[in-house]
Amino acid sequence: MSSIKVLDKEFEPYISEEAIQNKISELAQQLNQEYAGKRPIFLSILNGSFLFTADLFRQITIEAEVCFIKLASYKGTTSSGNVITAIGLDANVSGRDIIIVEDIIDTGKTLHHFLPQLESSQPKSIKIAVLLNKKEALAYPVKIDYACFDIPNKFVVGYGLDYDGLGRNTRAIYQLK
Repeated sequence: MSSIKVLDKEFEPYISEEAIQNKISELAQQLNQEYAGKRPIFLSILNGSFLFTADLFRQITIEAEVCFIKLASYKGTTSSGNVITAIGLDANVSGRDIIIVEDIIDTGKTLHHFLPQLESSQPKSIKIAVLLNKKEALAYPVKIDYACFDIPNKFVVGYGLDYDGLGRNTRAIYQLK
């Protein structure tokens, strides 16, 4: 893996495609066991989690559904502080087991804002599965149930994660130099 340039920034290799796929396989195996017979809804947070969701969901062998919602709080390399809901939830989640699939948990503001809305629909359970967890950046109380990788508070791109809309289309994850 070599460094990449996205807009005006240089990024160096951080997490390889192989490491990502191995962690996703482990997570899928765990979810298949824990949710056997339950028919959960995988609720994918767009845009960043689309690759993670696709790779994870292809390895889910139990009966399950997948839905998408768009929540955003980033502009450039920092959180804007505002949570914007652009695409709403169209599935009936009442009495259902929900697994939120998120690319990265940074401050936790986006999910902290969204979880009460989701809870008001009275799902049976809500669990959160993330590809990347920036524990040291967490500023809001969000309980992560499944994290593929714990990473330091550094800006990353690739594998669905972007810098001003670009850089999502790599198979690996890169860290800002």
